[in-house]
Amino acid sequence: MTTYPKSPKEMTRGMIYFPRMLHKIRLHARGELHEDYHKNLGGQRAADGACCNFLRINYADLRERVLRGGTDEEILEWCFENGRRPNEGDLIVWNGFASKLGWQDFATPTLERAKEKAGVSDRADIATIPDFIDFDEGRKS
Repeated sequence: MTTYPKSPKEMTRGMIYFPRMLHKIRLHARGELHEDYHKNLGGQRAADGACCNFLRINYADLRERVLRGGTDEEILEWCFENGRRPNEGDLIVWNGFASKLGWQDFATPTLERAKEKAGVSDRADIATIPDFIDFDEGRKS
């Protein structure tokens, strides 16, 4: 059985997207991650890569740490200790970036193509890539 990961809008200790990235790692290790996600898993040009870059950690190291076990909070603390600890302002910038990806930015064409392919080009309520992901994975009708 394959599963979709958590919503990109979920947070751990005030940081958006992080729980989704960890959930994808765990699902993939168990052979449960939907095949559509395999090619971008940890990719530098994908959200996982952007999140790792923001934290200044290597995805392979993060994957290894996740597979040793622990809560999302414990793993985020590991990231802070082994990469960098963002301050409140950094988190505001990250959360703004991650929550609005696809809204009038470099990723807008990608969002528009995905909406067209899904037959929802007319949906103004799907204004960002996180909105589209939640729609595509069945969390948003």
